[in-house]
Amino acid sequence: DILKKTPWQILIFAFSMYVIIYGLHNAGLTTMLVHLCEPLVNQGLFQASFIMGGLVSLLSNFFNNHPALMIGTITLTEMGLDPITLKTIYLANIIGSDMGSLLLPIGTLASLIWMHILKENELKVKWKDYLSVSLIVIPLTTLVTLFLLFYWVQMVFA
Repeated sequence: DILKKTPWQILIFAFSMYVIIYGLHNAGLTTMLVHLCEPLVNQGLFQASFIMGGLVSLLSNFFNNHPALMIGTITLTEMGLDPITLKTIYLANIIGSDMGSLLLPIGTLASLIWMHILKENELKVKWKDYLSVSLIVIPLTTLVTLFLLFYWVQMVFA
């Protein structure tokens, strides 16, 4: 019964995304991101949080949220950052991947499933309607959350 009801297409999709990410890593994507982001990240924790959180937000809409987080994590681990900066930027990556990925319906597997369930139940949500809300709410919320992360780290660890 479990084998019959397992959504194999979703598992294949998720596995394929991870294969693509490691392929892009091996092709030099993360090396390129390190070279582009490292000078900006080394300017300070504020810039580092927003640069990496924003980058992963954008990548989440291309690759899906979890694979984008993997790209961000691989990029961070290759930068040789101090522990507080590394941990803060990793949290910024998580914020970016989870919140920024909601900008487009294709950013998360959950959004794709949600849209599919709505369509099966004859509830149509057009991309235009989705974007009319998400283009306002998601960037603003992501920026505020990244700022609050920076502020919290400054209060607790500075």
